[in-house]
Amino acid sequence: MDGNTQLFSGTALGERPREVFRHLVEAFLTSGEPVGSRTLSQRLPITLSPASIRNVMADLETMGLLYAPHTSAGRVPTEKGLRLFVDGLLEIGELAPDERVAIEARINGSGKRLEDVLTQATTLLSGLSRCAGLVVAAKQDTVLKHVEFVAVAPGKALVVIVAEDGQVENRLIDTPMGLPASALGEASNYLNSRLRGRTLEDARALMLSEIEGERAELDLLTAKIVAEGLATLAGPDDKVLIVRGTSHLLDTVEAQADLERVRTLFDDIERKADLIRLLELAREGDGVRIFIGSENRLFSLSGSSIVAAPYANAQGKVVGVIGVLGPTRLNYGRIIPMVDHTARVVGRLLG
Repeated sequence: MDGNTQLFSGTALGERPREVFRHLVEAFLTSGEPVGSRTLSQRLPITLSPASIRNVMADLETMGLLYAPHTSAGRVPTEKGLRLFVDGLLEIGELAPDERVAIEARINGSGKRLEDVLTQATTLLSGLSRCAGLVVAAKQDTVLKHVEFVAVAPGKALVVIVAEDGQVENRLIDTPMGLPASALGEASNYLNSRLRGRTLEDARALMLSEIEGERAELDLLTAKIVAEGLATLAGPDDKVLIVRGTSHLLDTVEAQADLERVRTLFDDIERKADLIRLLELAREGDGVRIFIGSENRLFSLSGSSIVAAPYANAQGKVVGVIGVLGPTRLNYGRIIPMVDHTARVVGRLLG
């Protein structure tokens, strides 16, 4: 807000550029079309001629807040302009009561499994915003049922991890060349005699403690295999990305250039590790974070925005991030409270 005040107070136009800029951005976010002086003259609460409005728009363009996409068209906000608007001029609305009730009812009725809750919340956000819904969560520390080492090639073995809920994960590890099959069997038996019913985190801590303390009843070769297998198991810091409603992003396509932008955005989404890192930035603040266009390297070409909020468990620990992904022309005033409320509802369900 301070930067915004300084920016506008530094011009001789006084409050005019603030009003012109705010109404121009609001009109653009509503229509997606360049906004001209005639449109603004009808929206402004102050009386200004189209010529005066054009002069103000020219000043705002010089300041890097607006640009003209076509020679004879109106103006649209730049990413710098959108950031200024979001940080200092945006009037955030209240969620409609029916939307608030719908969010709480749908999420509360999604079941007890965390993944079901998060999937429902993401799908719901996508439907309400007509954009893509996103959530990043810590991978659940599943309870182990069975672990087995299987030789697949010289110097390679597969670690097969079966959880109590039936989920199966496979990880490839390196093994010493010429390793006898009996060593893999011994490693499997050793782990299964100690790990059943434990979480991955607990299992890893126990086994590494035994190996490092030389309390494990294993020869050095088998102990090395066990340690290698444990190192590959999904740890508590691993993240899961859920994306729903990407088809909504095609609704914003109005020209070939838009289609290329959305194609680029789909490529961005496919780079899940980058997207997870971006969303993880929202964990660092309290409340909603907004990432606009090329402010982040991931979306430098696709011209997209993310509105995201962290959610916490009953102990107040932030355990994930939920949000909405769409074009920079988002209805920020409506989506910000929607994302914020959804994150709070998910947090309450974590108990």
